[in-house]
Amino acid sequence: MSGWIHLVGVSIEVFGVFILVAGIVWATVLYVSRSAETHRYDQYRIRIGRTLLLGLEVLVAADIIKTIAIELTFTSIGLLAGLVLIRTFLNWTLVLEIEGRWPWQRTPQYPVASD
Repeated sequence: MSGWIHLVGVSIEVFGVFILVAGIVWATVLYVSRSAETHRYDQYRIRIGRTLLLGLEVLVAADIIKTIAIELTFTSIGLLAGLVLIRTFLNWTLVLEIEGRWPWQRTPQYPVASD
């Protein structure tokens, strides 16, 4: 059974990487094709940031599933906790960069350009 769970975790990990690659390629295509827009660089950064947020969330889910699949030890749980803390910090800083607010704040501190 743990072999199947490990396979599911790896599959989700591959899907997370696919999200990252596809999102960056799509954002780049839109950036190049819309050369006449005035705020295209800001839009490019926002699209890349959103892609990173989604990809990180999927990769965290894959790490949790893979940790469950292997024999649970204090070392593996500690490693998972470290990965989740690092990725959570990255998510918070990406939300701050994209939306101009911390994730727990309700309103942005400065206006953000829309897609």
